[in-house]
Amino acid sequence: MRIVMGAQNCGFGPVSELVAVSRPLHEHERVFVGDGVAAVFARRNPDAFDTLYDTSGLSESARSAVIDDLLRGSDHVISVMDAELVFRSVVARRPVTMVDSLFSFWQLTQPPARIRDLCATMPRSCFAAADQHLSGLSPHDRVVAAHLLATHSVVQNFPGVTERAAGLAALGEGPEIHLTGSIVDVEGLRNVTRTAEPEHDLLINIGGFKNFLLDFDVHDDYVRLLHRWIPDLLRDWPRFRRVLVCGGPFGEGRERTVRAAGGRADCRLLPQRELLQVVASTADYLLAPGLTALHESIALGRLPLAIHEQHYAHVFTLRALDGTLFGRGAGRFTDVVPSHPLPEDDFAGTAALVELAGRVREDGELYATYRRTFNERIEQYLSLTPPQRRIGVEELGKLLDGDPVQSVMTGILGGPHAA
Repeated sequence: MRIVMGAQNCGFGPVSELVAVSRPLHEHERVFVGDGVAAVFARRNPDAFDTLYDTSGLSESARSAVIDDLLRGSDHVISVMDAELVFRSVVARRPVTMVDSLFSFWQLTQPPARIRDLCATMPRSCFAAADQHLSGLSPHDRVVAAHLLATHSVVQNFPGVTERAAGLAALGEGPEIHLTGSIVDVEGLRNVTRTAEPEHDLLINIGGFKNFLLDFDVHDDYVRLLHRWIPDLLRDWPRFRRVLVCGGPFGEGRERTVRAAGGRADCRLLPQRELLQVVASTADYLLAPGLTALHESIALGRLPLAIHEQHYAHVFTLRALDGTLFGRGAGRFTDVVPSHPLPEDDFAGTAALVELAGRVREDGELYATYRRTFNERIEQYLSLTPPQRRIGVEELGKLLDGDPVQSVMTGILGGPHAA
């Protein structure tokens, strides 16, 4: 079976989940298509795909032609939160599975029944007509529309997911929603060497970073704040002599090394399975609170410390997990500026976080507060005993549990809609 695959071009979360879904499907022909940070991650993990089409830099017409040609030659399509790929698949009359780790996150501007009606009447003549028909939907509405239009819907467990699934099921339209546990690279996690001598005293994972607003050179105040803080981390914590800072902003020739107070921080982007090895062998782990990286950490038995939010989805995640040890210990920008307004909106909330990171970086007093409160969070984290960390991992595991995504996908691809 020839399977065309793509992921939402928003950080490394969606594409890392695509890699996790793709790797066990090696008996099929796996074709990746995408651009931007998703393509960067796919190129760093080439073993997950048989063929890779990077559409970065193509004109919109050329990009559309590549995708549509691939869809015409496919037997099945897998989309991780990429609504457009689902719509194109429906127009191409190809069975498509929509995979989603943020199912309860999407903020709807239209009633679900209205979205259902638009899906039911969406023209299938060409993608341009379908896209125009759905043009009144917000980006979040479109993700939910993609679920309703997909042949199969696969969603990762999280607070609020079962309630949203029940609401969509009550509409009487759309596919069965399959609830899964962690959408992670099970084989890669299973094969890490847990007895390996640690190369680093501390791992800091900031994820892909790049999304609809954030970029490596645009709206990058968070990364610039990180650059200011890393030398102070080395000064404030002599126990961290060897630090690895991993993430999208340090790939594609952007690697750097920072030295201060006898310590060293290497900033670079690792292939996914190499990063999993570092997570498994490094005792202390600071993590931008993305769900995929958190699930990987849980699977490896590591309780990370959440660092300050990059975008609004991180705010949503920390709020949903506030009752857990992980959530209570998280670093937040509200520790620094409690009165800073944060709109309850994906784009506006993310823009507010960018502004806040810039204020903290540029204002000496705010930066001193950031440094002090972050050090307090780190101190609390380091004071946790191994049994306390184990309890923190176990409570997250129970909260986020579900059927293995690999077994769900095997059932789908072996079912009546597989071809």
